[in-house]
Amino acid sequence: MNNDNLTPHIAQNIVQRTMAIINCNINVMDEHGLIIGSGDLERIGELHEGAILAITQQRVVSIDSATAQTLQGVKPGINLPLKHNLKIVGAIGLTGEPEQITQFGQLVCMSAEMMMEQAQLLNQLSQDNRLKEELILSLIQSDDLYTHLAEWGRKLQIDLELARVVAVLEVDSGQLGITTAMAELQYLQKTVESTLKHSLVAIQSLNEIVILMPALNRFKRWDIAEHQLKLENLVNQIKSQNQLDVRIALGNFFTQKDKQIAKSYQTAKTTLLVGKQRSLTKRNYAYQALILPVLLHGLSYNWQAEELLLPLKKLAIADHHGGLQKTLQTWFHHNLHNSQTAQALFIHRNTLEYRLHKIAKLTGLNLDKFDDRMLLYIALQLDKH
Repeated sequence: MNNDNLTPHIAQNIVQRTMAIINCNINVMDEHGLIIGSGDLERIGELHEGAILAITQQRVVSIDSATAQTLQGVKPGINLPLKHNLKIVGAIGLTGEPEQITQFGQLVCMSAEMMMEQAQLLNQLSQDNRLKEELILSLIQSDDLYTHLAEWGRKLQIDLELARVVAVLEVDSGQLGITTAMAELQYLQKTVESTLKHSLVAIQSLNEIVILMPALNRFKRWDIAEHQLKLENLVNQIKSQNQLDVRIALGNFFTQKDKQIAKSYQTAKTTLLVGKQRSLTKRNYAYQALILPVLLHGLSYNWQAEELLLPLKKLAIADHHGGLQKTLQTWFHHNLHNSQTAQALFIHRNTLEYRLHKIAKLTGLNLDKFDDRMLLYIALQLDKH
C-alpha cells in the first residue's frame, strides 16, 4: 500500500538535503525495504535487507563490511526506522563504517522525520486552499447552496455568518503569458489576500478573481466609500508590484445572510460590464454609483428595450449633427435645470427652450409630463450599453 507520507519525491528531497550536510551516501527505503531515494541513483528500486531488518525489528541496524557481504543489496552502514505519526513508514540508511557515521544517524533520522511532517503540513495546507476556493466558487454560483455549505465552512474555519460583499477583479488576458497565466494569477491572488485582510479570494477564470470582503467596518456599518478606497489602493498596489492594469467592481451588499453572496457577485459582474462600457479609462467601479444602468442591463437585449429606445431612434434620425441629443443628455445631467443646462451648453435659455420643444416634437413625448421624461431618461441609460 502506497504511503503518502514517504513518496519517492519526498525521499529524494530528504537525500539531497541531508547529503548537503553529511559527507556520506544516504538511502531512503519505503515500508517494504525498497530503495526509493538515494545519492546513488543506480540503487533506486533495489531491495535493501538492512532496511527490512530495521523496519521489522524496529531498531537501529549497524552493518560492518563483513556482515554486508552476507546480505543482498547492502553496503556497510547503519539503518534507522523512519517514523511518521508514531508509525514506521520506512527506513533511512547512511553508507559507511558504522563507527564513523553512527553519531550522525539519529540527527539525519530526526531531520528526515521533520521533513515528512513539513511535507504533510504543506500538503494539508494546499488541500485546504483548494477546498476553500471550491467553497467560495460554490457560494457565488447559487443562493440555494448556502445551507448545504455551512458545515463545509465550519470545517475550513470560515464564518459563513459574517456579512460579506463581493468584488470582482479583472485582468486583461493580453497582459498574462499563455503558459504562465495561472502562476501569475496565483501570485496576484496572494497580493489581494495580503492587502485585503480577512477577505476570501478565489480564481474564477484565467482573467477573473473573486473577492468576498467583510461588508461591515469595525463600527458594524456598511461604508461604501471606505470599501472603494480599499479597492482603489489595491488597484494601485497591483499596478506598482505586479505591473498589471486591472479593473475592479464592487457589488451590492445584501443583508439576508443566506442570499447575500450570489446576488452580490451578480451585481459586481454586471457593474464591471456596465462600467467598462461607460468608461474604459476608469479602474474602479461601484454598484452604488451605477445602480440604474446596472438594473436596466437585463433589458438591453429584449423587446422592452427596443420599445424604450424608439423615441431616441426617431430623434437620432432627424438630429444629423447630434446637437439635440447632446442637449437632452446635458439637460438630464443638470437635473432638468434650464439655466444650468444653458450655461453648460453656452447657449441662451430661449435657445434651450426651442431645442427642448423640438426634441418633444421629434420624439412624440411631452417633456412637461413626468412619465415621458422618465421614458427618455431610461432610454438614454439603455443607449449607453
